[in-house]
Amino acid sequence: MDVMLAYMQNGEPLLPDHGFPVRVIVPGCTAGRMVKWLRRIFVTTVESDNYYHYRDNRVLPPHVDAELADVEGWWYKPEHVINEMNINSVITTPGHDEILPVNANTTQGAYTIKGYAYSGGGKKVTRVEVTLDGGETWLQCELNHPEKPNKYGRHWCWCFWSVEVEVLDLVGAKEIAVRAWDRSLNTQPEKLIWNLMGMINNCWFKVKVNVCQTHSGDIGLLFEHPVQPGNQPGGWMARQKSLDAVAEATAATGLNRSTPKTIVRSTKQFTMAEVREYALPDSAWIVVHGHVYDCTAYLKDHPGGADSILINAGTDCTEEFDAIHSDKAKALLDAYRIGKLITTGKGYGSDASIHCASSSLSRLDP
Repeated sequence: MDVMLAYMQNGEPLLPDHGFPVRVIVPGCTAGRMVKWLRRIFVTTVESDNYYHYRDNRVLPPHVDAELADVEGWWYKPEHVINEMNINSVITTPGHDEILPVNANTTQGAYTIKGYAYSGGGKKVTRVEVTLDGGETWLQCELNHPEKPNKYGRHWCWCFWSVEVEVLDLVGAKEIAVRAWDRSLNTQPEKLIWNLMGMINNCWFKVKVNVCQTHSGDIGLLFEHPVQPGNQPGGWMARQKSLDAVAEATAATGLNRSTPKTIVRSTKQFTMAEVREYALPDSAWIVVHGHVYDCTAYLKDHPGGADSILINAGTDCTEEFDAIHSDKAKALLDAYRIGKLITTGKGYGSDASIHCASSSLSRLDP
């Protein structure tokens, strides 16, 4: 195995987040085996008894919760330890919030879907497939392996894949999904398999395809990734979680008369002056965290009475709202979102209808 002790990255000393002064690099293995901030190396005849060696980087069976893992000693069973990475693939194009205009010109052509794939243990990725119909049929992708294998035939680097599809086929699709295969014929499951640590998730990577209307009034396709990198907000998984929370809150409180069945994610923009005009019993708007909500339909159902909303109508009540509301209540609020508050004088850029989905379109729900 091509293990390295790295002290530089891209010609510069390692940053603290990446393991300064020295980090172990173990290709093909999970990051938990690539020890950061290395000071000493011990050679022993037994595996480490470090707490994190046992309590991290484990995939326990789905029926094992934290209590059972402690009682029955699941943490110490070697068959559940993660060493090699499993096979995985990601869609990079279309990007999150990218919009593909649908018009006479684009529908005559093709669109190239792209991404990357990898597998652990030096296994070569031999096949990548994309589906537009939930797995009924699959399109074979072209593979690009820019790095050559080492002298032992191990492939340590990602490969890149691409496939052309007809724009008209995308118009009829609800989502794009990808799966990869390696030389051992390992592939990816359709659905996430729950485990206590939430690790080694390699289910199909799915990008939602939504019909939208741009600021200019044209029809387009809005692509939505499951999540955003790091701690950035956004993604259809977060939206689904919010919808689930709304449904749970609605069921718990019996608020089924005024809660919309479908959340329409309008991205209309309003000035604070416009919001102030809606401070009446028959039209009550509020602002929370830069979003504008029309709470009129909820006035009669609010547990604290209509007055507790009306006293804040036409204002930014973010601080008051956060101070007294639960997470379920915050999720329920999303059902009444009608747009965003304009906080600057910046208008739409020339490319907003193509790249700036969050400020130039509204989702057209079925």
